[in-house]
Amino acid sequence: MYEKERNELIDSIIEKGIEDELVLNAMRKVERHLFVPDSVKHHSYRDSALPIGFGQTISQPFTVAYMTQAMELKPGSKVLEVGTGSGYQAAILYEMGMKVYSIERNVDIYNRTLKLFDKYSIRAATRCSDGTIGWNEFSPFDGIVVTAGGPSVPENLKKQLAINGKLVIPVGDKKSQTLHILTKIDEDKFETKKVPYFAFVPLIGKEGWKEK
Repeated sequence: MYEKERNELIDSIIEKGIEDELVLNAMRKVERHLFVPDSVKHHSYRDSALPIGFGQTISQPFTVAYMTQAMELKPGSKVLEVGTGSGYQAAILYEMGMKVYSIERNVDIYNRTLKLFDKYSIRAATRCSDGTIGWNEFSPFDGIVVTAGGPSVPENLKKQLAINGKLVIPVGDKKSQTLHILTKIDEDKFETKKVPYFAFVPLIGKEGWKEK
């Protein structure tokens, strides 16, 4: 189902510069339409973000691919995802052979996505809590991906990154962000690459935007 559309989507993200074969193969196998509401299923393989309810979205496929590629992961890497959302990003990471840890703050989304993980045998460690403080007991992580935009890079996440690991997070205001790709050189030293023109839902939490 949707195989032609999925292949066309993969071709389009290759044209936009995605070349990591682990990422591309996972995106060929993971069926995005399984992670979106019925009302927007017919848009599943457009290269655009889609609403999933509760004011949240499933990210644009190119954005998922770009952020995942930026972590430069190898099979067996330990990855923390902040913002489980629909579960699509976690499914991509699992298909790539990663050890996936994922945090979601919205209990309704969390419970719904857990059922999807069970249904499709996606093995990820999950918790419902504030993602901005990370998951210290399982740190350090080889990669951390944050799927919401914050006002700054949470210090807790920087501490939980392994040496040579990469933290990928959108930073800016609530309407638009610059993607920050941090590489941890040593405990207090990071190299940061910045890529502009991204737009994510707000990162809510102790080290993010405060909930109204």
